[in-house]
Amino acid sequence: MSLKTKDEYIESLRQMKPTVYMFGEKVTNVVDNPRLRAGIEATGATYEMAEMDEYRDLLVTKSPLVEGLVNRFTLPPASIEDLVARVKINRILGRRVGTCHQRCTGLDCLSALSIVTYDIDQKRGTRYFERFREFLKYVQENDLTGNAGVTDVKGDRSLSPQEQSDKDMYLHVVEHRDDGIVVRGAKGHQTGSLSSHEIIVLPTRALRKGEEEYALAFAIPTDTPGLIHVVGRSSLDTRELDGCDTGNLYYSKYCPTVIFDNVFVPHERIFMCGEVEFAADLVLKFSSYHRQSHGGCKSGKIDCMTGAALTMMEYNGTTKASHLTQKVIDMIHRAETLYGCSLAASYEGNKQPSGTYFIDTVLANTSKIHEGKEMAEATRLMVDVCGGFVADLPSDRDIQNPEIGHLLKKYLSGAKDTPVENRVRMFRLVEKMAMESADTISDVHGGGSPEAHRVTLLRESDLEEKRKAAKRLAGIED
Repeated sequence: MSLKTKDEYIESLRQMKPTVYMFGEKVTNVVDNPRLRAGIEATGATYEMAEMDEYRDLLVTKSPLVEGLVNRFTLPPASIEDLVARVKINRILGRRVGTCHQRCTGLDCLSALSIVTYDIDQKRGTRYFERFREFLKYVQENDLTGNAGVTDVKGDRSLSPQEQSDKDMYLHVVEHRDDGIVVRGAKGHQTGSLSSHEIIVLPTRALRKGEEEYALAFAIPTDTPGLIHVVGRSSLDTRELDGCDTGNLYYSKYCPTVIFDNVFVPHERIFMCGEVEFAADLVLKFSSYHRQSHGGCKSGKIDCMTGAALTMMEYNGTTKASHLTQKVIDMIHRAETLYGCSLAASYEGNKQPSGTYFIDTVLANTSKIHEGKEMAEATRLMVDVCGGFVADLPSDRDIQNPEIGHLLKKYLSGAKDTPVENRVRMFRLVEKMAMESADTISDVHGGGSPEAHRVTLLRESDLEEKRKAAKRLAGIED
């Protein structure tokens, strides 16, 4: 089997038994927990849309490793067309779910590993690329979702991994065995770890000689013994559990901290172990792919935000307010800028020695720098257009209360012939898209901090070529 239906995906998660804690309690049924199910449904959209005729040709393709068709979220890009498809798919999915669909990070890990494991083998004579290809084949044959275990908790950020008073602040090897390794540490901000079948671990930063125990890349099932998922708090996070005022009726986002409490990793699942000189390149490849991904999905989210703003203008009776129309135009402009940068990063991609295609890092990081600022501005514009009830709308339960519900429906009405229920629902959706911290904060920190984006932009730009261009025009010869 190479393609799962959405129902098969849900059932495959039901068969797993991860260790999960949320709000101080152990969660034994992940799939049917309303808070987690909303996130699982967002990933489920990547399977559902692969079954739909209008999207199938974009989401489904062939792989050289397996017979039959595969979902593109399991295929490292092998052409410029594949790079472009990544962006287009993410925009469509962002528009459909209005939040994070959670599946791009796993593909970003697979793509980075498909380049760097080959490079390690060429220099070190290791067999990581062969191991990785076997794992990739397994992922494609079973249409699995991967989670990116990249961000270490870091402890004292003024200190390197080996200088930390507690070595567990960075995931590291604590034991070498004949059949594998044992690791300990934690990864933060693990979006959709419980929507995934596999945790794919990469280093979080460049490493140096003496830090070999931290130079790790591997993959393990989400329910591996010793792996503990602790679901983080997020604004609006109990509304799925309450069953009301959810805003987005179908999808949401959650971000656990994943603790590796002496977790065993077998040799066949290890793709880097001790090769410190390749840590920086693995981080660069992953983060650049992920910043390209963001430009697609976030432009799709702005599409939803723009649609909400336009609808609220209709419901509020402000469609003729030209200053609000200008704000909508500004939202559209921001979406297309992000989308255009990510497409450009794809079209300017190039083939790596392993055969995988890599994007243009300068353009990908440019897109992410724009996102960090422009998503916040798009959110501000959406709230500005929609009005103050985004912040403090009475609960659905108050509106349904027989004693006061009729009064609320009277005073929450808007333009003539607009059902008050529709106006309330749209306010709730706007609130969700604006204030769901698990998603809105990723606009700034997803794929690395804003400073990391700027440093990469400077490092990867051809500064000497720019100097030469200026000197030639000024008539300066070195």
